[in-house]
Amino acid sequence: MSKGKLIVISGASGVGKGTVLGIMMKKRKDLSFSVSATTRPPRPGEIDGVHYYFISREKFEEMIAQGAFLEYDAHAANYYGTPRAQAEEKRERGPVLLDIEPAGAKQVREKMPDAELIFIMPPSMEELERRLRGRGDTPEEQIKLRMERAVWEMEQRVWYDHVVVNDDPERCADEILRIIAE
Repeated sequence: MSKGKLIVISGASGVGKGTVLGIMMKKRKDLSFSVSATTRPPRPGEIDGVHYYFISREKFEEMIAQGAFLEYDAHAANYYGTPRAQAEEKRERGPVLLDIEPAGAKQVREKMPDAELIFIMPPSMEELERRLRGRGDTPEEQIKLRMERAVWEMEQRVWYDHVVVNDDPERCADEILRIIAE
């Protein structure tokens, strides 16, 4: 049996990645989702091994030294990364989805050139801002920072294999499913 594809999904905060990925997972039961590791503490309701693998900073740094991550990054004083062994194990069973930022996507591309990179774009910057504000739980300062970050992230789309606009989550999910079925 051949290995499943490794599919990297990226897009700015508020573009609807989580919604699109959820639709895709319902439509294709053979898809699995890669669980990231982090050094941050679990939030209420988060389960180790489901939402993240919660590990110590020391263990994370040991894993970096051992080359145990497909990609990793540090932000907000915590590490986040994709354990290579977990992704490889899931690929034995079928296609694996990774929801990661462009910097991590570049690391994956270097280590696994056969990975398929898909960038999800908002229909417009105005719509992206509307979605961020619509959450109702993001402070104004965070919205401004996320909008500034979104500009940089969208500039990175030029080196992705595919760019898909999320003007409708169902349509966007179907388009990505067509791409990964090729």
